[in-house]
Amino acid sequence: MASYHIRKFQERDGQGVRELFSKAMGDNISPTFYHCLKLPRNLLFLTGVLLITLLVTGSRLLTLLAGLAFLAALRFLAQHVWSQYITFTLNTTLSDISKHYMSGRGSCFWVAESQGRVVGTVGALPVRGPALSREHLELFRLCVDSAHRGQGIAKALVRTVFQFGQDHGYKAVVLSTSSVQYAALGLYQRLGFRRIHEFPHATFWTLIQLTVIKFIYHLPSTQGSKGPRLEDP
Repeated sequence: MASYHIRKFQERDGQGVRELFSKAMGDNISPTFYHCLKLPRNLLFLTGVLLITLLVTGSRLLTLLAGLAFLAALRFLAQHVWSQYITFTLNTTLSDISKHYMSGRGSCFWVAESQGRVVGTVGALPVRGPALSREHLELFRLCVDSAHRGQGIAKALVRTVFQFGQDHGYKAVVLSTSSVQYAALGLYQRLGFRRIHEFPHATFWTLIQLTVIKFIYHLPSTQGSKGPRLEDP
């Protein structure tokens, strides 16, 4: 098992962070495709396409091609969802990580490094809005390279955010993730996060029944506590 250490982001990490983010988000394309395929209306539509094609043409080959075309369309749809998200993020918050995450008090960005490579990332920003900006810290961009998963890196990165939040007087850490990021959902629940809201990210997401799930973790009081007390799963 390769060793790693977590440190604050440096400018030289920028390209590695962006490449890791793109790859990690691209891993969600297949789960999104299978999610779309399992939707009752899509299964019904696929069945209808196959039956109508077979009845009209009488050709098993054309029926097979029609089914493959439908699956290809669903795959393209899933890829489009994540490609749009990746492009938007790379052109906004990850275009200048130092400016977005490292320039203000109460925010930060960390990388997990192994053998000189960025293999994990996480960021934290105060929640927007005057009511919660001094109370809630939002976790962003938790990513771990596929070759380094299962080593506890994601858990360590989340706990880094916990400690940062506690040190800066925040009362809670919040985050949002999609309903098809199953490994992330499991991790957050094991670490003690609680679901508080579920909603579609955009109108287009509503069409494919893809949702964003928001979580909260209440930090222990800094008084009489050295840090978050979490039980290992």
